[in-house]
Amino acid sequence: MLLEWLLIAVALAMDCFAVSVVIGVISRPQKLLSLRSHLQTAFFFGLFQALMPLLGWLLTHRFSTLIRSVDHWIAFGMLAFIGVRMIVESFRPGSASLDPASLKTRLGLAVATSIDAAAVGISFACTGYNTVNQLIIPLLIIGFVSFLFSLAGYLLGARFGDIVNKKVRPELIGGLILIAIGIRILVEHLGGMA
Repeated sequence: MLLEWLLIAVALAMDCFAVSVVIGVISRPQKLLSLRSHLQTAFFFGLFQALMPLLGWLLTHRFSTLIRSVDHWIAFGMLAFIGVRMIVESFRPGSASLDPASLKTRLGLAVATSIDAAAVGISFACTGYNTVNQLIIPLLIIGFVSFLFSLAGYLLGARFGDIVNKKVRPELIGGLILIAIGIRILVEHLGGMA
């Protein structure tokens, strides 16, 4: 179970990592963002990555008795959809201009990178997480890993800049992990029904 939570956390943190690399690359020449400011940004990333699955779980948990017969398909579909989207986005060249020094920009990026995490909360509700207490450890892991990946991405971006963006496709790796977890959920559920 711990390994699964860590894999989910790593998959979700890939967006934080990618955005943080970009922030580091943009900030490096102009020295726009202090390490303290990025620690704050990393905290926001981790916080929202932990809160969004809770929100997804809360919304889905209320309706889980209605969808119990198809919950494994929903979990697989959501994780596969997000995984495929992450893979597609990993091959798109992006050159969005942003001001990494702006608190509004940093909060906006934290929210934007965490929206996909709501689907993980939906999959939690569909795969037997029935109480908030069951979610505490996975949510803490997700938040902490996202914080660390964000910080690491910023430091790598600031240090190595263009090399990191050209050699690593973090969204591709995250997308593949989410699809693999979705397939595992589907196979386990369908195997249990046989």
